[in-house]
Amino acid sequence: MYQPTIEEIKKLREMTLAPIMSCKEALIEAQGDLDEALKILRQKGIFKASSKAEREVGAGIIDSYIHNGSQIGVLLELRTETDFVARNEEFKKLAHELGVQIASMNPAYIEISKIPAEVINEKKEEFSESLKAIKDEKKFEKALEGKLNSWYEEVVLLEQIYYKDQNLKIKDLITNAIATFGENIRISKFARFEI
Repeated sequence: MYQPTIEEIKKLREMTLAPIMSCKEALIEAQGDLDEALKILRQKGIFKASSKAEREVGAGIIDSYIHNGSQIGVLLELRTETDFVARNEEFKKLAHELGVQIASMNPAYIEISKIPAEVINEKKEEFSESLKAIKDEKKFEKALEGKLNSWYEEVVLLEQIYYKDQNLKIKDLITNAIATFGENIRISKFARFEI
């Protein structure tokens, strides 16, 4: 059976902040393949993260990001359960990364549930009009859903593709952070300013 070296375990721990035994087990399961071990930890972390999603987030930080040229600025409130996590440098880096994402991608909403029903209905009507040539109802519904999902990826922060990793959405980034810190994390609000 494959046994990872201390250096391999240490490297995976530094990348993920996951517990040492979890890193060791993931490396054993992945037969030493670091990328595969990351996937294993992410899958296990996502499972853990979902159980933490309803916990109260009473602590947190407010972070600011001013884009080069001082023409775009972002204020972001990122919440977590304890001050211990809120003071962590990795948590602060997450807040900063989210600020950069907001500055560059200009989302209008944090999550889909925050979009007013009338806005969604207007978009559905607009997309339905452009798809009226499709007569098959199932194909029409599928095309409408596809257009709505594409629109969500533009205007909803959690649905956007992370600017640093095209394989991750912002909601995945948050889920990974929840798994890493072992606490619920939520973006409470943000404001983006542009001159």
